[in-house]
Amino acid sequence: MLKLNYKQFGQGQPVIILHGLFGTLDNWQTFAKKLAEEYMVFIVDQRNHGRSPHDDAFDYQILAEDLREFMEAQWMYEAIIIGHSMGGKTAMQFALNYPDMVEKLVVVDIGPQQYVGGHQNIFDALFAVDLPALKNRKAAGTQLATRIDSQAVRQFLLKNLTINKESGQYEWKMNLPIIYKNYQHILAAITSDDTYEGDTLFIKGGKSDYLSLSDMSNIQTLFPNATLNTIPEAGHWIHAETPKEFGAIVREFIGD
Repeated sequence: MLKLNYKQFGQGQPVIILHGLFGTLDNWQTFAKKLAEEYMVFIVDQRNHGRSPHDDAFDYQILAEDLREFMEAQWMYEAIIIGHSMGGKTAMQFALNYPDMVEKLVVVDIGPQQYVGGHQNIFDALFAVDLPALKNRKAAGTQLATRIDSQAVRQFLLKNLTINKESGQYEWKMNLPIIYKNYQHILAAITSDDTYEGDTLFIKGGKSDYLSLSDMSNIQTLFPNATLNTIPEAGHWIHAETPKEFGAIVREFIGD
């Protein structure tokens, strides 16, 4: 059993939020604190990410088991689950495997289908950073900039940078080699012989191509009570780009 790193805010009905690929729980902290005005909110680092343990095994069945064990360790046997991107796929697999443990399901800008890889440039950029030679975070950003044009993406990735207290050298919090080795598992479809009959909301960014209206027939095969809500001005990072609109949609859905 891996003891996942997490933060907890607020009191009340439990909500668990799962980040996406290359992410950490900190990506969701602002939203979690706001939601914690009404709920008990847990933000969790998935395995091989953030400050959670590293392990060679890495696929959605395993990530779903991590979530089950986390909930049971917290004496929590039902929760609202919110997952973004890779975290959304974990949330879907978990809901299909353990439907009685999911009160409601919110999946943010991802579907259950298999995806075509589009992160090779990011992997190349991360592997190319000369970690032993780094003197500061700015130098890491400069190295990333030679391969990644977007400052927002660079800043997101740099949240993974930390200093090893023993060696004094910079290192990535995430288990980059294992994530890369298992990348096809991250892209893989969510499959199950069962369905999740609970209330399910998929939220799409209007400027994102991760999810489309045509995906709904496939989604409703696994999640018969799923609905889709689109925020037109948002991209893939809906909660960061349109926090008010996203927060209002989530609150209305989970509060019904």
